[in-house]
Amino acid sequence: MRAVLEDMKSGEVMTCDVPAPELRPSGILVRTHFSAISSGTERAKVQMGEQSLLQKARSRPELVKQVLDYARTNGVRAAYQKVQSRLNSLSPMGYSSAGVVLEVGEGVDEFQPGDRVACAGGGYASHCEINFVPRNLAAKVPNSVPLDAASLTTIGAIAMQGLRQAKLSFGDNVVIIGAGLVGILTVQIARAAGCRVIAVDIDPDRAGRAAAMGAHLGIAVGDPQLPMAVQEFSRYGPDAAIITAATSSTEPLELAAQLVRDRGRIVVVGDVGMGVSRTNIYHKEISIVMSRSYGPGRYDPQYEEQGQDYPIGYVRWTEKRNMEAFLELLASGSLNVAPLLEAKYPVENACAGYAHISKSKAYTAIIEYANATDPPRPVSAKRLRSGDLRIGCIGAGGFARSIIFPNLRGARGVGLESVATSSGVAAESARRSFGFALAQTPDQLLANKDVNAIFIISRHDSHADLVVRALANEKAVFVEKPLATNRQQLAEIQRAYHEQQDRAPFVMVGFNRRFAPATEEIRQFFVGHHEPMMVQIRVNAGHIPHSHWVHEAGGRIVGELCHFVDLARALVGVPIRSVSAAALPDGARYSRDNVAVTLTFTDGSIATLAYLSNGERSLPKEHVEVFCEGSVARLHDFTLLELVRNGRTRRVKCHHDKGHKQEIKLTLEAMRSGAPSPISFAELVEVTETTFAIHEAIAVERTIEVSQDHPASVGA
Repeated sequence: MRAVLEDMKSGEVMTCDVPAPELRPSGILVRTHFSAISSGTERAKVQMGEQSLLQKARSRPELVKQVLDYARTNGVRAAYQKVQSRLNSLSPMGYSSAGVVLEVGEGVDEFQPGDRVACAGGGYASHCEINFVPRNLAAKVPNSVPLDAASLTTIGAIAMQGLRQAKLSFGDNVVIIGAGLVGILTVQIARAAGCRVIAVDIDPDRAGRAAAMGAHLGIAVGDPQLPMAVQEFSRYGPDAAIITAATSSTEPLELAAQLVRDRGRIVVVGDVGMGVSRTNIYHKEISIVMSRSYGPGRYDPQYEEQGQDYPIGYVRWTEKRNMEAFLELLASGSLNVAPLLEAKYPVENACAGYAHISKSKAYTAIIEYANATDPPRPVSAKRLRSGDLRIGCIGAGGFARSIIFPNLRGARGVGLESVATSSGVAAESARRSFGFALAQTPDQLLANKDVNAIFIISRHDSHADLVVRALANEKAVFVEKPLATNRQQLAEIQRAYHEQQDRAPFVMVGFNRRFAPATEEIRQFFVGHHEPMMVQIRVNAGHIPHSHWVHEAGGRIVGELCHFVDLARALVGVPIRSVSAAALPDGARYSRDNVAVTLTFTDGSIATLAYLSNGERSLPKEHVEVFCEGSVARLHDFTLLELVRNGRTRRVKCHHDKGHKQEIKLTLEAMRSGAPSPISFAELVEVTETTFAIHEAIAVERTIEVSQDHPASVGA
């Protein structure tokens, strides 16, 4: 399918062929008929992309701080790779579209194939022929509303939410500062609601056009009669000001404070400077509020991604209900959006639409799509390069781009055959950046007979199913941790593995720290020991908001603490026998991200793991100590290793190497030669089972034995 993408390094906008997205639960697949280019948000995004790296850094100081923090924790090289992987990527454009439902996902009952819908959201309502859209980001379009008009729905919902935040009623006066696309729609919605509307813009032409499109009064910022004209029109001064301008200047906010009446209200919709003099605000006792995009539900993953609606008795106007209200206004004829739909460009020439809005005073440009498109097909630009190991990768997120792909690309005897993602756009971006032969859907990749090894680097909850399907298709499998997120999934993987036992199936999990040079130094330091070990591992993991997807499906214990369970297992070198654990109580901000775990091993060794999210990020992340037979190994964040014996200390610099390169090297060598996985399947199952036992130990507050039998089927 065709999609409009931006090159993040150059800012160039282009139309590309990409794989179609997957249908997922709680959402729908929509064939796009029209999508709207936002003259504000999207033009600003393109302008940002066109800046030099230094200009980008100056305009986004908060991102620079994040990179510096990441460098302190993970090393300069890792931070550089992370930045480059972000810049060397393609980003989908667009967030407001309309089309027809193709397929309906599990758990969705309000839509049927053939329904006409308006769609919202960056990464969902993109300028693509086919989009996956979560149920709460789609609204049915009334039969009387053309789909080109419905493509403005997201932007209309933004305008509507700003108006709601102003808390206006019939007959109130409102001044709208900024007569761009959102401003014009706000003008029309406010007038339809019975308000008396003043439109103000820095451009006299736009102020005049606002008056022609519904404002009772349109006036330019530079007009010396502005304060008097507004006062005379509103009599007491506007009851509220809604700022829909976009500028780093504080002038729109200062102007709003000057114009509104005593105890008036200012609503900030646009991206403007927030500084304002205290005098105007204080003497009038003005309220200033922010309007957050389309409305309640925005940026809430449970609402937007999982489809959990807010009860109408508690939240009357969600983002979806704002979309529906805008569509109802269109159906009633209360809004005149025809002048906004005049500039149309076919998706093949979408770049001309962006040029149009950047070089003219156009409010928007509409991208139109053919009603029919070819079935999704693999996207290829060149033949597969030679290599006896032909790899397909499912997932192309930040970790894949900064760690996995570079190491695969540099390996000898390896052909990068295919890359697949759920959205399709990320797959094409990775194909171009790393030299994969094909960009495919995950289903296509799994069935691709030219692929004999699969790397799974997708979200945690997808791992088990993909591993089972890859084994069924007789592929060697590397899966980033975790192997599974619950015992049922683990049992299904075991069953699939043993069903393929006659062909020596290959499964490897990305437990990289056991392959770090420092880990090997510690093992050699204690080689031949006869007494049990005492291992202490402290992980200053840092807080991740509870809304983040990593907390789902096993959370950070299964998804991240597993690394350190495996590290302890590798250092001790014998099976884990039992687990006891405790966590900070629920209800705290950090709650069960803070866990203390004790592992006992079959030789009597003990490992204590402290996984913490309530610490200070500036401190080193990982600290390991091993005590055995009068000797001590102490590892500081994989940068410095101290080996102490007989009163002498040997120091080894480790250069922040956490073992990724060696892990992938050994995995590829084993895949290519037909040798067993670098970590035995039984040990992978043991470590995974231990993470489930940690959860259980916390819940029941007692020690849990770790099974050594490892059942091979569900329910065994």
